[in-house]
Amino acid sequence: MARPRKPLLSRDRIVEAAGALVDAEGLEAVSTRRLAAALGVSGPSLYNHFRTKDEILDAVADSVSARVDLSMFEGGRDWRAALHAWAHSYRDALADHPNIVPVLARGPGRRPAGLRLADAVFGAMTAAGWPPAQATRIGALMRYFILGSAVASFARGFVDDRTAYDPADYPHLGQAHLLAERGREVDEGAFETGLTALLDGLALQYEALKETA
Repeated sequence: MARPRKPLLSRDRIVEAAGALVDAEGLEAVSTRRLAAALGVSGPSLYNHFRTKDEILDAVADSVSARVDLSMFEGGRDWRAALHAWAHSYRDALADHPNIVPVLARGPGRRPAGLRLADAVFGAMTAAGWPPAQATRIGALMRYFILGSAVASFARGFVDDRTAYDPADYPHLGQAHLLAERGREVDEGAFETGLTALLDGLALQYEALKETA
């Protein structure tokens, strides 16, 4: 009986295995040895597809960027509504893979999906009438806000233990022990509050820009 063939090694298989390791154990868990073992191949075979571990992590990061919806920037949609929808899509993608955020925070570099994302935002802002320099700043500002929101949970940073927050020491944190169990509600509400405030501020700048045009 013929022996079953192993699935051919590919960039996609390597990225999938590396992404699973990052999700489960963090960036430091990724090594050629761990990946080769997970894929059932020899370590050197990985170098037929990627030259370095950093290239693998870049590809994992780009696979997350590729999940961000960019369709809201098509068809002349209002810039504010487009940014709002995009911000939520971006955050949703990152929320599923928070351990890869430090790699994404370095910027798109040469990553295709990351560059398409930056291109879509910049193009939509300039098409709406924002000057190129300001459009660049808006893209940067949005990334700072979205990536920052995905780094960690504010609410889950508090422990579910009333005794940890003695009113004698922390007179305003009497309910802080309840935050952890409401983590998703608190964090999503904070994101929406911040996003609305950010877009409100940009809208004021946009109106001033139109008045002076």
